[in-house]
Amino acid sequence: MKKKVLVLEKNKDILELINLLLTEEGYEVLLLSRNELVFQEIKSFQPDIILLDVINPTAEGTALCEAIKAAEDTSHIPVVVLSTHPKAHIIKEICADEVVPKPFDLSHLVSAIQEQLISA
Repeated sequence: MKKKVLVLEKNKDILELINLLLTEEGYEVLLLSRNELVFQEIKSFQPDIILLDVINPTAEGTALCEAIKAAEDTSHIPVVVLSTHPKAHIIKEICADEVVPKPFDLSHLVSAIQEQLISA
């Protein structure tokens, strides 16, 4: 059975690139470009992992990540954050299981996903 990846990324070009990469790697992918209804999508899709675009490691920027990790029915799902912020590593201390800085190396992204799925 294919592992499921929910990707929430605001940049449509990056979203398409991730879709192509992960589909080629054998994952089932659900793409979202907006935060609205994300919990409904998580509930219906039942992802094994979530890729989440976080612009700033601020309370506002990490609110969705924190909410996913705080909710009883989603806290077990690994969250990999994608971010361009120079201090993105801080997000790992706040809520993320892993942080992949943008621009990212495609093989590094796949490795980060695989590592989180193994340890989940």
